[in-house]
Amino acid sequence: MSASGSPRLALSALALLSLIWGYNWVVMKQVIQYVDPFDFSAIRTALGAATLFVVLIALRRPLGLQQVREVALLGVLQTGAFTALIQWALVAGGAGKTAVLVYTMPFWVVPMAWFVLGERVRGMQWVANAIAGCGLVLVLEPWAMGGSAFSNLLAVAGGVTWAAASVQAKRMRRTHDFDLLSLTAWQMLFGAIALCVLALLHPSRPIDPTPYFWGALVFNAVFATGLAWLLWLFVLQRLSAGVAGLSALGIPMVGALAGWIELGERPTAVEFAGMALIVGALALTSLWSLRQARRASPR
Repeated sequence: MSASGSPRLALSALALLSLIWGYNWVVMKQVIQYVDPFDFSAIRTALGAATLFVVLIALRRPLGLQQVREVALLGVLQTGAFTALIQWALVAGGAGKTAVLVYTMPFWVVPMAWFVLGERVRGMQWVANAIAGCGLVLVLEPWAMGGSAFSNLLAVAGGVTWAAASVQAKRMRRTHDFDLLSLTAWQMLFGAIALCVLALLHPSRPIDPTPYFWGALVFNAVFATGLAWLLWLFVLQRLSAGVAGLSALGIPMVGALAGWIELGERPTAVEFAGMALIVGALALTSLWSLRQARRASPR
């Protein structure tokens, strides 16, 4: 493969990754017609963890585990709490709207990283957070709380939990070097165990084993977990972190568009304006990160 072809292939992989993770919001929304949200969360993460360990063995990547308590905490946050919250939010919330609210995560990371890690907050980050905050208010519409208010709050809580997990991962990497794929597999396993306990303790209806249910499991375990993480590793190896971060912009856009086309989820004018502000703030954050990465790279 030529050097010029590698970036193009990596960008294609990034686009495919955004399509898979973006469309999965519709899959997760639809499948809860046939299974309790906590049961599905437990099953899909357990299968996802098993898929990642198969990939680890196939690629002969390290299986050793360091800092067990820290990795377990990461798993409970990033896989356990995060997956439970977003799947619960999808019970009454729209796929596209939930995706956009969850992807407010980068804006929660900024104050958390400043408080926990002492990271400096740049001026552009404050601007992006202010724009996202305005968008969040418009999407939540606190002056007209409707039936989906609880789902909206669950989606935001999912973004906050994801941000906390990101800060935890940053703190762990300060003291140890982790293989990304191995760390992802182990934290997903710990999170899946927590979700299995939650599913067992929570009363639920029997699973309706329809073809869509099985298809959703396969899509989540094979495509949204195994293939998607391989694509992510490939992208990280061939593109800068700033460019790779643009996936955070594409995923909620794909989720919102798929929800609109397939599920008929048409946002109100106010909601659309809020979602546009949040996506715009994500774009501003991604472009700023890309510019910083270019400045830091050697000439």
